[in-house]
Amino acid sequence: MKVQLAKTFALPASADSAWVLLQEIERVAGCVPGARITERLDDRHYKGTMAVKFGPASMSFRGEVEVMALEPASKTLRMVGKGTDTTGSSGASMDLTARVEPIDGSSCRLLGTSEVTMSGKAAAFGSRMMSSVADQVLKQFGDNLGVQVQALQAQAPAAGQAAAAPTPAPPGPTQLNGLALLWAIVKDWLRSLFTAKRA
Repeated sequence: MKVQLAKTFALPASADSAWVLLQEIERVAGCVPGARITERLDDRHYKGTMAVKFGPASMSFRGEVEVMALEPASKTLRMVGKGTDTTGSSGASMDLTARVEPIDGSSCRLLGTSEVTMSGKAAAFGSRMMSSVADQVLKQFGDNLGVQVQALQAQAPAAGQAAAAPTPAPPGPTQLNGLALLWAIVKDWLRSLFTAKRA
């Protein structure tokens, strides 16, 4: 089962600051609720985990991420990830392209497109439910990324100081917001139920 997504996020920072952040794969991954880079193999290859939890149900994936392209001229990143859940009953892959576009000197937008493929038990959720899940993940990702890029830009005046310390990662949610996800699922279920009754 495949789900295709396209999202645009407004970021409260310059395009240059957003591009600096976008190249820091570990920090970008940390903006995705439930995601974490566990090992950096080299500049292009990483290992990581992603957990999604709502109510008593949860699913955890382990996999690898490969950076396919980093294009400074167009401020574009493309990466591919794939993994399996810890029980071995589901698989997932993602092909993501993200591009930074300037708005003015203090703001920009991040344009993202992705194709997510699910197999095994995870595919049984259906494309409608998976789209709802993805929308919730991406909304929280956009919020977290905005916090990170603001923190990075705030440190910009100190960039010329050799002793400047690295910017600490601001705290963010460690898992996908379960209530938001559950509500999205309930809405989709009710919508499909009423649609079926009308038919």
